[in-house]
Amino acid sequence: MTHAPLIDPFARPISYLRVSVTDRCDFRCTYCMAEHMQFLPKRDLLSLEELDRLCSAFIGLGVRKLRITGGEPLVRRDIMTFFRAIARHLDTGALDELTLTTNGSQLARYATELAALGMRRINVSLDTLDPQKFAQITRWGRLEQVLEGLQAAKAAGLRVKINTVALKGFNEAELFDLVKWCGDEGFDLTFIEVMPMGEMGEDLRLDQYWPLSALRTRLAERFTLTDLPESTGGPARYVRLRESGQKIGFITPLSHNFCESCNRVRVTCTGELYMCLGQEDRADLRAPLRADHADAPLIAAIRDAIARKPKGHDFDYSRQQVAGQMSRHMSHTGG
Repeated sequence: MTHAPLIDPFARPISYLRVSVTDRCDFRCTYCMAEHMQFLPKRDLLSLEELDRLCSAFIGLGVRKLRITGGEPLVRRDIMTFFRAIARHLDTGALDELTLTTNGSQLARYATELAALGMRRINVSLDTLDPQKFAQITRWGRLEQVLEGLQAAKAAGLRVKINTVALKGFNEAELFDLVKWCGDEGFDLTFIEVMPMGEMGEDLRLDQYWPLSALRTRLAERFTLTDLPESTGGPARYVRLRESGQKIGFITPLSHNFCESCNRVRVTCTGELYMCLGQEDRADLRAPLRADHADAPLIAAIRDAIARKPKGHDFDYSRQQVAGQMSRHMSHTGG
């Protein structure tokens, strides 16, 4: 059943939904999680059936793109049951795209089936090609496992975009190696500024903030950069490297305001709807999901929340402190 589409107070249609299906992960990336995380009780998480109901309600309200996030979504028990069910909306044409953000650790196991269900592209978080540095930044991860997963994704026909968090003093020296590797592998590449989320620790507050304006300047020392006009309604801005033909994205939540075209909202694994990643305002969708088997209360709660979607976020870095810092972990919200 379809309803009138979701339009926020600033006349932006909401056509893109990001849903976290778990706060758990098999890595402990330093800018995302505390090493000894206290994970949410399972009863607080939406069941796979509730996730299906919630996503289907949004699709009925005009969402055309659905991205599944975590934590690490592929570590959730029986997650392929959810993917198999939600893929029906691709078959009917109600959904244009079903996609995934992952750390890549489980792709060797799942890439073939994900592609068979109709998934066409995925985002893989990868900040370094150095095995020792990879183990350092992820705490628990093995680079070899991720590289195997990426090859499995390629073999399955999935288009891969690498998301790399720009960390001053950590992966600065790998800038051109990462660009070349992605070009050789046929992967797209997007750089992301580190965001003030959760318990980053003193070493991850200001001294690892590497503004992408500086990164772009470094790229321009070796490549001719041409700005691309395309926009997905999301935060990325793109350039083309003339010499290699590659498209490079930049996501700059702290130094560039991308809010004017925002078409997305996020739902956490506990059913909290965040209308803006950089604001604390949220709506509880779990209560109406569990209170009534009919979808009318859920849809009403969604509409009420979208009516409060703000014009923009509050992220900002001053010279001495992080303003607009979010207290929740990225693993809870779903990056």
